[in-house]
Amino acid sequence: MTDKKPINLALQGGGAHGAFTWGVIDRLLEDGRVHFEGISGTSAGAMNAAVVADGLVAGGPDGARRALHDFWTAVAREGQKSPIQRNPVNVLLGDWSLDNSPGYMAMDLVSRLFSPYELNPLNLNPLRDLLEDHVDFERVRHCKETKLFISATNVHTGRVRVFDTPEVTCDTVMASACLPFLFRAVEIDGVPYWDGGYMGNPSLFPFFNACSTSDVLLIQINPMTREATPATATEITNRLNEITFNASLQKELYHWAFVSWLIEEGKLDPADYKQILLHRIHAVEEMRKLAASSKMNAEWAFLEHLRDLGRDSAAQWLETSYPGVGHHSTVDIRELCA
Repeated sequence: MTDKKPINLALQGGGAHGAFTWGVIDRLLEDGRVHFEGISGTSAGAMNAAVVADGLVAGGPDGARRALHDFWTAVAREGQKSPIQRNPVNVLLGDWSLDNSPGYMAMDLVSRLFSPYELNPLNLNPLRDLLEDHVDFERVRHCKETKLFISATNVHTGRVRVFDTPEVTCDTVMASACLPFLFRAVEIDGVPYWDGGYMGNPSLFPFFNACSTSDVLLIQINPMTREATPATATEITNRLNEITFNASLQKELYHWAFVSWLIEEGKLDPADYKQILLHRIHAVEEMRKLAASSKMNAEWAFLEHLRDLGRDSAAQWLETSYPGVGHHSTVDIRELCA
């Protein structure tokens, strides 16, 4: 096989929808033509990043694929214990939504009335146990093959904090995935952190100085645009969440587009400014059909569906866009920002 092309992965957060990213990475590792120089991840993206790094150190690409499979299998197994399950009608209709789930509706109501400090005084979180069982963070911190960048939001300053490879622990990943209405802020060195999606979903700027390749592959699981105007309370809340968790990414892409334009116009010296080559794997039309509540649906059948969707999307990208890696962007940054 020819030398692998280096590429940086940008992994969005999105709860169970992160299984789409699992499928994408699984297909890329199976194909074997790219090398992950850097991975920036937030929330579910941070979990995928940590699992991949651990697997790569332990057993190379095949080890990373096994690690991802084992991790998401454990997520599904843990999900079986949850009181939040699909309504039988939704199951019959093949609808992955939890909007009509009594458990989901009860959790949604209670979380609006009481904080996690009141509801969970012992600060229990099964996801932490799952991560500690499936990721050797000491091994992750010694990963030399791929640089990691995990984003979390500093509760006090409202700024993004990016933890790099030597700083990655279970706490940093949990901080990156800490939804404030469901979990207590995660304290690291006395500083409280919430979900990184508020300020970096994911953060792209670490790639500029820490990585040599200009190629960035965005694995997008949160739709940026919708044609229909939300009318119900649930639709409005869901759309606000989408806008909020895409805002930081759109801002960074806009900055990239502006720098690219300045370079093209000869206003900046390309020797001093890196020209980013952007690529994207997504399944926007399919992801738009999924209700926001399905991000908490950890059924194995749903995770398999998303994994297969990710694999198919990655296969299509490899066929149509892989030749452009190292040469030019295969997606128009300015179009994404429009």
